[in-house]
Amino acid sequence: MRLLDYSLDEPGANLALDEALLDSVEKGRSRETLRFWESSSPFVVLGVSQKLSEEAEEATCRRMGIPILRRCSAGGCVLQAPGCLNYSLVIRYASYPEAQTIHGSYQLILPAIARVLEERHGIPARREGISDIAVEGLKISGNAQKRRKQAMLHHGTLLYDFDISLAEQCLRHPADRPSYRGNRTHRAFVTNIGMGRSVLTEAVIEAFDLMGPLDNAPASDEMELVWRLVREKYATDAWNRRR
Repeated sequence: MRLLDYSLDEPGANLALDEALLDSVEKGRSRETLRFWESSSPFVVLGVSQKLSEEAEEATCRRMGIPILRRCSAGGCVLQAPGCLNYSLVIRYASYPEAQTIHGSYQLILPAIARVLEERHGIPARREGISDIAVEGLKISGNAQKRRKQAMLHHGTLLYDFDISLAEQCLRHPADRPSYRGNRTHRAFVTNIGMGRSVLTEAVIEAFDLMGPLDNAPASDEMELVWRLVREKYATDAWNRRR
């Protein structure tokens, strides 16, 4: 598997790269990939089918200069910002038969990360709900997926030095929420992991039993697709404001 640590300055380009990696693996042009990235500036990200007016505090975001974008995967609305490490896992079903179903894929991925956090670092992490990892009932990781015929993209957030108060300002209280959250606000529901970024990156790599150096750039054809996706999709109101 290819290990990639690569962040782009443009928010939409980071979302586009996840989709480009999925396209590349689906078509057999590249190896399965685990990518890490982190945004240098805040932006709100809607799930593919969510309604902007129901999920984001648009007036607040506009006043603060925080863009609202939409990703290609399902799941809930999140705030991306410094202190939020993202991991994007692109795998083929032929290599990971458990990933052929949504339940099977979450069971494959989330408990593996939680186990390393607990066994190696003493953090009592658990899978909660369908797609979260939490520590003593406080969410540290949200996850979502995009599926193709041969491969899938699983991407998740891991909070380590994240401004939770900013999420409180930019995100509405979600109507669709896991039962373990109850009625808690973002501030009362979310917390940071007590780990640095590099240690957290190593923990995720260990969870998937991977080895090898971290590549420092995607392939040139993947980056060509990234900028085309930005122009035609991720930078357009037709995509970001379609609901």
